[in-house]
Amino acid sequence: MTSTTADAATPAPQSAASRLRSIFGGSAGNLIEWFDWYVYSSFALYFAGEFFPKKDQTAQLLDTAAVFAVGFLMRPIGAWLMGLYADRKGRKAALTLGVAMMCAGSLAVAVIPTYAQIGALAPVILVCARMVQGLSLGGEYGASAAYLSEMAAQKHRGFWASFQYVTLIGGQLLALAVLLVMQALLTPDELKSWGWRIAFLIGSVLALAVFWIRRHIDETAAFKAEVAGAKVSRMKVFFQHPKEALMVLGLTAGGSLAFYAYTTYLQKFLVNTSGFSKDKASQIAAAALFVYMLLQPVLGALSDKVGRRPLLIAFGALTLLATYPLMTALGAAREAGPAFAIALTGLVIVGCYTSISGLVKAELYPAEIRTLGVALPYAVANSVFGGTAEYVALWFKQQGHEAWFYLYVAAMAGVSLVVALMMHDTGRRSRITED
Repeated sequence: MTSTTADAATPAPQSAASRLRSIFGGSAGNLIEWFDWYVYSSFALYFAGEFFPKKDQTAQLLDTAAVFAVGFLMRPIGAWLMGLYADRKGRKAALTLGVAMMCAGSLAVAVIPTYAQIGALAPVILVCARMVQGLSLGGEYGASAAYLSEMAAQKHRGFWASFQYVTLIGGQLLALAVLLVMQALLTPDELKSWGWRIAFLIGSVLALAVFWIRRHIDETAAFKAEVAGAKVSRMKVFFQHPKEALMVLGLTAGGSLAFYAYTTYLQKFLVNTSGFSKDKASQIAAAALFVYMLLQPVLGALSDKVGRRPLLIAFGALTLLATYPLMTALGAAREAGPAFAIALTGLVIVGCYTSISGLVKAELYPAEIRTLGVALPYAVANSVFGGTAEYVALWFKQQGHEAWFYLYVAAMAGVSLVVALMMHDTGRRSRITED
């Protein structure tokens, strides 16, 4: 390449203000994407009977969890399609398209007639809407991980990249906050009959606003310099990195399962096992998630000091050893204070993974396949282990062996521990820095 060509391909340095504005724009969109996704789980206790009537509460929750899992099964397809799109057309383009799809899915759920009105067609439409959202979210994780990791300065990359999970958790927390407000304003019967639809309408409106925001964020310098206009077969390049893909699979298997066990399933566990009321369970879960969200930048900044690998090892080892006693104690808790402390302990451990999850994976790959490399193996493992977490937990409970789920979570954390012990520290040797 001549010096003239090289100069033309090198993007102009980005100002700190522009960098922060782009990180905020990408993070805000991530928050709303996950709000739309988590509204389903947060309000499932109320709308389950509208789509799956004439069953006991555990059976209804099992059916809604199955639909939740179906949405996850679409995520590998979304990761593949959106990953290729992001690596070819840009992180910004993929993030914008993804939030538009999430908006459409939320709006569809908000207006679906009930089983009493249209029969079996109601759950069919619900499944289709969740499939669209699954496609969207399949690409969101990889695109946002690549975007935030590439946009952040090297010295504080762990801190800024942690905002992927700050906003991910924030989306779940916002969904719970909407639930708490509506629980205060509406009666249980009103929530069951029509109140839950308001949350999905809120999500669709917010997604529309974020669509506009993402249209005005900057593209990353890494994409402009290394990828734009490149004539490469990205799937071919992806298959040239099997070790990295297996690392992402292994880390995600234990990390996603533990994350969903202590977050989306927590609310139902507190109701169905610990015996708390729906309102009290929502309050406990919201309080624990809020503290957990605030810890993400702290742990991300810690990884900038000590490296990524020590945090991943801590997550794997502590989850392996502590899951069974923590979940057993949480199931026996009858007061809000102890339940909150136990749940938060589990979340702090999981935070060692989530705070740097997307960043570690992004640091493994070259720029031309970074989004696809992160998104596809993550989505496969997340669908198999994270997306089925609630269903597996409820199935074990229905079979009278609830504690087997605790052992399952611990075992998969052991898989992540093995990966962490075998991999190099991406904070010390990062492909993003090399790019």
